[in-house]
Amino acid sequence: MKGNTKPKYGIAQNIGWMVKIAWKTRKRVLLFCMLTPVLEILYNLAELYIAPEILRRVEDHATIGSLLGTILFFTAALFLTLSIKDYIRENAMFPRVDVRTEIIGMIGLKCNTTSFPNTLDAEYIKLREKAHMACQSNREATELIWQTITLLLQNIGGFLIYLTILSYLDWTLLAVVIVTCVIGFLVSRHTTNWMFSHREAEEVYYVKKEYIRDKAQSIELAKDIRIFGLQNWLNDLLRKVHDIYLDFRLKAERKYLLADMTEAVLTMARNGIAYVYLISMALKEGLGVPEFLLYFTAVTTFTTWVMGILQQVTKLHEQSLDISRVREFIEYPEPFKFEEGEAVPNADGYELKLEQVSFRYPEAEEDTIHDLNLTVRPGEKLAIVGLNGAGKTTLVKLLCGLFDPTEGRVLLNGKDIREFNRREYYGLFSAVFQEFSILDVTVAENIAQTNQNIDYDRIRDCIEKAGLTKTIHELPDGLDTHVGREVYLDGVQFSGGQTQRLMLARALYKDGPILMLDEPTAALDPLAENDIYMKYNGMTAGKTSLFISHRLASTRFCDRIIFVADGRIAEEGTHESLLALGGEYAKLFEVQSRYYQEGKEF
Repeated sequence: MKGNTKPKYGIAQNIGWMVKIAWKTRKRVLLFCMLTPVLEILYNLAELYIAPEILRRVEDHATIGSLLGTILFFTAALFLTLSIKDYIRENAMFPRVDVRTEIIGMIGLKCNTTSFPNTLDAEYIKLREKAHMACQSNREATELIWQTITLLLQNIGGFLIYLTILSYLDWTLLAVVIVTCVIGFLVSRHTTNWMFSHREAEEVYYVKKEYIRDKAQSIELAKDIRIFGLQNWLNDLLRKVHDIYLDFRLKAERKYLLADMTEAVLTMARNGIAYVYLISMALKEGLGVPEFLLYFTAVTTFTTWVMGILQQVTKLHEQSLDISRVREFIEYPEPFKFEEGEAVPNADGYELKLEQVSFRYPEAEEDTIHDLNLTVRPGEKLAIVGLNGAGKTTLVKLLCGLFDPTEGRVLLNGKDIREFNRREYYGLFSAVFQEFSILDVTVAENIAQTNQNIDYDRIRDCIEKAGLTKTIHELPDGLDTHVGREVYLDGVQFSGGQTQRLMLARALYKDGPILMLDEPTAALDPLAENDIYMKYNGMTAGKTSLFISHRLASTRFCDRIIFVADGRIAEEGTHESLLALGGEYAKLFEVQSRYYQEGKEF
């Protein structure tokens, strides 16, 4: 699939897919698509015949009653069809939005549930962006396609009916009309194809502009922008990208101008030929004024139907490409088993085992983890320490099942975790990772990760263990205080250390049998860090725990320590035994301990 530029699905398949979603979500979308073309054609026919029929009655010296009856009939037809058309036009958008929203939900579900390695996959990321682009407004493919289908049906129906009306005329005239329409369409299509082929470049300019604007306005960078004086630099970046974008738009407008000029010339030629032909018929064959008006109007409208068919087919093809990308994203292959995997067995304790595990990130030249063997016993408190970049976090992600090994196996109670439902496997872990995920909701909802059936007593116990009780007590609304100011103006901003404690409380609230803490005290001051260590035994009672840190002093309360270096377990033992060994762990501990001892030289 990677590198495949050809769409996986054709136009008919994508229309069928959209119809299925509409049938499930809002059937009115399909009703409006079928009804609108019928009404539009009837309205056009009423407009086409009203003037010729009135003129014919006048020429035939019809009675006032007959003339008024004709006017009344066509007026009623126009009023009725126009009223229903306007009603549909005003109400068609809402069910179409519902269908697009359903697709947005499908995309969101894929984003939130896809296997973790996919989130780092360049092809997945590219498809994800295309899928979002196809759904971001009313003018994008997942909604606009209904208008395209409606117009295509309308133009095909009108073409067939007007072709029947004009069959009385010389087919040469119809051929001229069709040929000039095709030439105009091809010129227009050249411009459209150029725009479509350069659409990704335009999107790049747009994304860069949005990125610079968002960063310039972000709360996270507000301090850096002011302290480092980044305002002019950001403005210059935005100006350069905007100038390049304007150059691109200028090229596009030139092409549009050429297409419009060509269409204007062809329209003049087409109408001129129609005038000459019909005037000739009037002079030679006695074509009456009503028939002249009827046929000339019909020729002009017939041109609209022909151009409409060609244009809508092109639009449908382009929109089908976008929808195909949406479907390819939603159906992107999953390396992990989910519902089709085996259920994780219930057990009093869980043993984790790495068996000759190696792991290499995509596109990397060498392994991050090398032929590593490790057994984490049920209920054990294991510390994983080492320098930055040693492979500690990657090792944690392998144990959590976020990655599968490139070689070897990860076992849960002796069974390869690849066989399990991965979502159930994730349920075993309560984790605090280095990257935080704070939502702009209440403190309680951030801890519980839900807004329903929140156990506040349990939350209070967790924030007490995480050392956050005083902080929460001082908030204006306590646990119901909003966090962040992207959504709520009254939201609070937590410090880095407070955020780490909040994440720890969240992990404790989940209460998984395996507690995994990756640098959970990196943003804490020494006193706060010591407070966490003192409470660690209470937090981990009855659980298997893994504590990852590059601070060696934080490992004394663990049953066993592994020192990771270059993706391997370099040393293993208790704190005292590793110090007695006098190896790399002891040397690094000595270096770190100097910062806390008076009179020591660095």
